Amino acid sequence: MERLQKVMAEAGVASRRHSEQIILEGRVTVNGKKVTTLGTKVDGNDVVAVDGVPLQKEQHEYFLLNKPRGVISSAHDEHGRKTVVDLLKKEGIDERIYPVGRLDYDTTGALLLTNDGDLANKLMHPRFEINKTYIAKVRGLVTNNDLRTLRRGVKIDGKMTRESHPRLVETNRAKKTSRVKITIHEGRYHQVKKMFEAVGHPVIKLHRESYGFLDLSGLASGEFRPLRTAEVRDLREL
Repeated sequence: MERLQKVMAEAGVASRRHSEQIILEGRVTVNGKKVTTLGTKVDGNDVVAVDGVPLQKEQHEYFLLNKPRGVISSAHDEHGRKTVVDLLKKEGIDERIYPVGRLDYDTTGALLLTNDGDLANKLMHPRFEINKTYIAKVRGLVTNNDLRTLRRGVKIDGKMTRESHPRLVETNRAKKTSRVKITIHEGRYHQVKKMFEAVGHPVIKLHRESYGFLDLSGLASGEFRPLRTAEVRDLREL
């Protein structure tokens, strides 16, 4: 017996958290009966349907995308804007894929997409501490004191960030800008932007260089590739 939201996630409906919302919205039936209680357990003999469509076990797919600017990190957008899933569909990827976490509309770089809800849920959980490395172009000349403050943690939204690993890449004294490479373990909303704002250096451009051990080697902006079997295994081991 497994929890209903886990079965839905493994079938590629959505992440486990989003699957819980779908259950609460009354869109799920088990053996023809509507279920709205989180924690409901089902087994392989139960017929689970979402919006009247029975679940089918999908083959899991995993992709690494170099997200361009101006694209939404979502499977759908109510305003009709281009999404990261649209980029895959354009190349013939028709499986029900969704992004693991989010990058802002104007942020570029490494983004995982999959229909493996169980793995996606684990990768997004804070306790697993997946390294995410960014290159930030910011206003002002970043000092060693700024770097020390970022490293120790700053308060954003009333809560201290955990230790990070910033390194100054370059400064442009004429334009009064800096480029900083920073690795964080958390995934809070607008975290990197808010961290730099906290030390007086608003972000101009932000690019996620790597996600865990995965980098963007060989991928131009907007391009993607399937993960190798060994990479998927290593992600699970993280």
